[in-house]
Amino acid sequence: MIEGSTQPLDGGSLRALVPRVLAVLVRRGEDFDAAEDALQEALLEALRVWPGHPPREPRAWLTTVATRRLVDARRSEAARHRREEAVDAEPRAGVTEEGDDTLFLFFCCCHPDLAPASQVALTLRAVGGLTTREIAEAFFVPEATMAQRISRAKRALRGRRLDQPGDLAVVLRVLYLVYTAGHAGRVDLAVEAIRLARQLTLATDEPEVGGLLALMLLNHARLPARLDPEGRIVTLDRQDRSRWNTREIAEGVRVLQSALAAHRVGRYQVEAAIAALHDDAASAEETDWPQILAWYDDLVALTDDPVRQDPAAVLARAVAVGHVLGATAGLRETERLRDVLGDRHRWHAVRGYLHELGGDLPAAAAAYAEAARRATNVAERDHLVRQAARARATER
Repeated sequence: MIEGSTQPLDGGSLRALVPRVLAVLVRRGEDFDAAEDALQEALLEALRVWPGHPPREPRAWLTTVATRRLVDARRSEAARHRREEAVDAEPRAGVTEEGDDTLFLFFCCCHPDLAPASQVALTLRAVGGLTTREIAEAFFVPEATMAQRISRAKRALRGRRLDQPGDLAVVLRVLYLVYTAGHAGRVDLAVEAIRLARQLTLATDEPEVGGLLALMLLNHARLPARLDPEGRIVTLDRQDRSRWNTREIAEGVRVLQSALAAHRVGRYQVEAAIAALHDDAASAEETDWPQILAWYDDLVALTDDPVRQDPAAVLARAVAVGHVLGATAGLRETERLRDVLGDRHRWHAVRGYLHELGGDLPAAAAAYAEAARRATNVAERDHLVRQAARARATER
C-alpha cells in the first residue's frame, strides 16, 4: 500500500501518479516516447516492490526508477533485462510542483503540430493514464489502429522543444472533444473528461477552466434522463427532471460562480451559465428564456462574425429568440445561417422545432423529415423520424 494510506496498492493509485512523473521526465528534456516506456517499466517494478516495501515518496520513487531505466537504455539495449532488479536505496525527493507539471503535460499532449484526434488520444494516454486498449474501445476502433495513432503522435513530438508555454485554449478544446465523445462503455469518456478538468483546475486559476468544468457537470447532470427505457433520445423539454443529478448541478453552479467572480468571461463560462438556467427550471415551461437569450447575446458577441465563426451559437440563439420574441422571429434568425448550415441536419431540426413552437405542424413535420434524411447518427435520425411522425399525427 502507499505510505500514509490504508488502501492497498491498485491500478487506480498508480494511474494518478503517471502524469506527474511523466511531466517531470519530459520537462527534463527526455524524449516523450522513451520517457513513457521508462515509466511503464518503473510501474511494473512498483507493482512488484511496493506491496512489501512501500516508499515514503511514491512519486519520487517512480521518477528515480524511470530515470535509471532511461540511463540504462542509453547505455545498452539490455535495459529490458533489468526490469526485475530490486531498488535497494530509497529514492531522493522529486519535483513537487504538481499543478505546474500537470499543466505542462497537457500542453505537451495538445501540441499544435498534432492533429485533434492525436491530441485527444495522447491526452488520454499520458495525462489520463488510460491504456491503449481502453482508448481504442472508447472510440470504437481496433487497438492496433489506436496504437499507431498514439505512436505517430509521439513521433511527431520527437525533437520538438517542449519547454515553452502552450496554448490553454487548445487544451480546453481537446478536453471538450473528449467530453462530447463520451460513451457509457468500460471507459466513459465524459466522466474521464470531467476528471481531467478537475486536475486542470488545480493547475491554473484561469476562469475558463472552471467554466469548462462547470459546463461539463451541468450537462452531465441530465444524463440519466436523456434516454428512455428503450434507449431513444428524450429532448430537454420532455425529460423527467427528477432524474437529474442534483449534486452535479449544485457543484457545477458553485464552480461557475467562482469562475464568473474573476470577471474574465469567456465562451465556456457563458455556455455553462445557459446550462445552469436550464437546470434551474423545475419544468420546461418555467425556463427563464429571456435570461438565456441575454447570455446567448453575450456568446455571439465574443466573435466578430458569429454567423461564419460560430454558427452553432447563432442557431442555438434562434431557439431562444423563438421563445422570447415568437417563432417567426426565431425562424428569421435561422435564415441568416442558410448559406452556412443549410445542408446540415441540425439547421432543419431547429426550424422544425420553431415551426412546431409557432403551431405550423405541416411545416414542422416537413423540416423534421428533412433533418432525418440528412442525419448521420442513427439515434438522432430515428429521433427526428419520430418527431416528424408526431407532428403529422398531431396535425390530424
